[in-house]
Amino acid sequence: MPLQTETFVQVLLKVRERKPVVHAITNWVTASEVASALHAIGARPIMAFAAEEVEEITSKADALVLNLGTPTPDRIETMIRAGRQANGQSHPVLFDPVGVGASQFRIESSTRILSDLRVTIIRGNQAEIGVLAGMGGHLAGVDAVKGPEDLYQAAEHLSNKTGAIVAATGPQDWIVSPEKRVIVENGHPMMGQVTGMGCILTAVVGAFAAVERDPLVAAASAISFFGLAGEQAALRAEGPGTFKLALLDTLFSLTSDQMRNGIKIKN
Repeated sequence: MPLQTETFVQVLLKVRERKPVVHAITNWVTASEVASALHAIGARPIMAFAAEEVEEITSKADALVLNLGTPTPDRIETMIRAGRQANGQSHPVLFDPVGVGASQFRIESSTRILSDLRVTIIRGNQAEIGVLAGMGGHLAGVDAVKGPEDLYQAAEHLSNKTGAIVAATGPQDWIVSPEKRVIVENGHPMMGQVTGMGCILTAVVGAFAAVERDPLVAAASAISFFGLAGEQAALRAEGPGTFKLALLDTLFSLTSDQMRNGIKIKN
């Protein structure tokens, strides 16, 4: 059965009503922006990564977001410990494989996370998804330069291999499970000019997954909402700096009716 716009709107309303706690072990480059964006949509962020507290913090959160952006061996160990705690409580675990093709350490760390943990949703750019699927992808820094030849096939293969919903985001966003797919066509080119958009998006998906039991619905609703917010923010922005501020305001103020009328999805 095709997913309907109203289904996505209701997930946003649940986030704003329930205010889920999202534990984000994210990278230090974008931690402040991630926390601010979670607050803006109505969620409650916590950003703990000390080994001494990570399991306790995770046990009190509604979702866990693992971001590979600035990895160290200790941080990977912390992610594994937090992920096992979340798995034990059947809480959603989100993984953002930032820059996975940039180094062997990132590839090995991602492989370990995906083998040791039950990941609910993988959200990455097209190159990152291609690399994880073993189907090719080229990065410059952490930016996608080229994705796999068949993005849908790569996302479907990765979903089958890991059991996770796979969200490959870019000019067109693909949200894929072994049984279904949703294409989201919201967004704006300015989003590619601001550091941290992917990190923020993964955290937003985490908040939606915290209140929605169907991870494909959670991912698609969050990604369409975020893309629409980017479109609205671009109308007020003069460049990357003002866009960043406008996006935060739009995440806070975007209405249900704007979402009903503005999101663009294909099943």
